[in-house]
Amino acid sequence: MSPKPLSLKILDWTSVILLAVATYMVLFFAPMEAVMGNVQRVFYFHVAAGWVGFLGFFVAVIVGIIFLRTNDLKWDTIGLAAVEIGLMFSFINIVTGSIWAYPIWNTWWTWDPRLVTATIMELLYFAYLMLRQGIENPIRRARFGAVYAILGFTSVPLSFLSIRIWRTIHPVVIGNGSSEAEGSFSMTPEMRTVFFFSLIVFTVVFVDLLWNRIRLGQYGEKIEQLRLKYMA
Repeated sequence: MSPKPLSLKILDWTSVILLAVATYMVLFFAPMEAVMGNVQRVFYFHVAAGWVGFLGFFVAVIVGIIFLRTNDLKWDTIGLAAVEIGLMFSFINIVTGSIWAYPIWNTWWTWDPRLVTATIMELLYFAYLMLRQGIENPIRRARFGAVYAILGFTSVPLSFLSIRIWRTIHPVVIGNGSSEAEGSFSMTPEMRTVFFFSLIVFTVVFVDLLWNRIRLGQYGEKIEQLRLKYMA
């Protein structure tokens, strides 16, 4: 295994430091929301995790299109890494949403359009990983992954727009939300600072994780090529 590049090591430590700063700002700089109290602080990482989930799935679409044009397997490696990270952060988004919702809605789960569409999106991409395992040929697997990532991305804007299309109790903090939404609130300037800083930090973390996962995928691809060579 080749040594980790210095630039990636710097990015690793930058991500750790930024996460620590973001956590401090969420806990101590952002003011406590007047109605919901301290549980509202989950919001900053809840939304940032959802953003990274969407970003991962979008990257998978872009590299999927590039693979279909080039048949270069390195793009499949990037796409798989992006989907895995997107899945992980989408799951974090759902879990933190439940933690935030319980004291507000008095339940961990409700059949709200946002929760339903987010869960469907999560299951669609989980199926992507499962179905890939049944395809031995690397090129066929990569082509399947690319097409699936492109078609599956339709679930992402549907999840994002669900609280703006249908009647929902899920709050819309950015933009005009439903008057029936429970837990909706207006952000102060300090809250906005922490919110956008968290988005930037999680984006940096996404790039760091993606780079590390791509390196791991490249080694896995070399091992698979050796396996296929000796099986031939």
